[in-house]
Amino acid sequence: MPSKSIDHAFTARALTGAASDPTHAGALSFMRRRYTKNLNGAEAVVWGIPFDSAVSNRPGARFGPQAIRRASAIFDNDPQYPFHRDLFADLAVIDYGDCLLDYGNHQKTPATIEREAAKLIKSGAFLVSLGGDHFVTWPILKAHAAKYGPVALVQFDAHQDTWYDDGKRIDHGSFVGRSAREGVIDAAHSIQVGIRTHAPDDCGLKIVYGYEVEELSAAEIAKAIIARTAGKPVYLTFDIDCLDPAFAPGTGTPVAGGPSSAKILSVLRHLTELNIVGADVVEVAPAYDHADVTAIAGATIAMYYLGMLAEKKARRG
Repeated sequence: MPSKSIDHAFTARALTGAASDPTHAGALSFMRRRYTKNLNGAEAVVWGIPFDSAVSNRPGARFGPQAIRRASAIFDNDPQYPFHRDLFADLAVIDYGDCLLDYGNHQKTPATIEREAAKLIKSGAFLVSLGGDHFVTWPILKAHAAKYGPVALVQFDAHQDTWYDDGKRIDHGSFVGRSAREGVIDAAHSIQVGIRTHAPDDCGLKIVYGYEVEELSAAEIAKAIIARTAGKPVYLTFDIDCLDPAFAPGTGTPVAGGPSSAKILSVLRHLTELNIVGADVVEVAPAYDHADVTAIAGATIAMYYLGMLAEKKARRG
């Protein structure tokens, strides 16, 4: 016990290295990473965006970043499954905290998110964003496209989010369509996985429907994703409602007939060769959750993003 410490989020002396906080105590940054606004030396940045004013059904995803951070404390300091490694032995990761948004002036929200995301991306760090509803992906995509050009979008979701809008709406159901029309994503190399609803337009994206996810193996789904993206810079967005409500009840627009968390995590495990330049987890709404089931799924997905980065760095080294 004397060798252990607590509140690693504030007391850590380096950006690498495991924490030793008790699971039930200590400051709740994401996976106990140091809370800091100093980007120097950071290879990956975890950033919360507590916004849910674009939802069409149940609100509450503004509390998603808090819930995901809290759930991430369950990851102890043993090597993380299935990566067989301490993710932070050599990978420098910080928790940058949350985006400050004016709840009374939503028209400023897109520019605020985009401006802050652009600063984080400019630092050279890999950005992992915790939503928030799915609208927040729109300004984040714009910030990534400013650096990489139109990105290939890999979207895990029950919804296509391609509903038409006027380019000004604050709406979590239209960001994909807007991104395709404005050339922020490369629709010809983008793919949606887990779709269980219909929108009027697919905007040129390939769709792997929910029933296909059920029938295909995780390796087959991953193969389709890798083929579609064709080596282009990839932005990976994960709406937690991609999962069946049995595995993610805490979300605003749940849709029955989705995959298990185990199935989709297996898909992610097969995506290590993708050129992923940024990623997010959105639509975790803890007010509708049970025993942190949804938050744990969201935290695990974000952990997988960091695990994939750690593996890539190890291979390069």
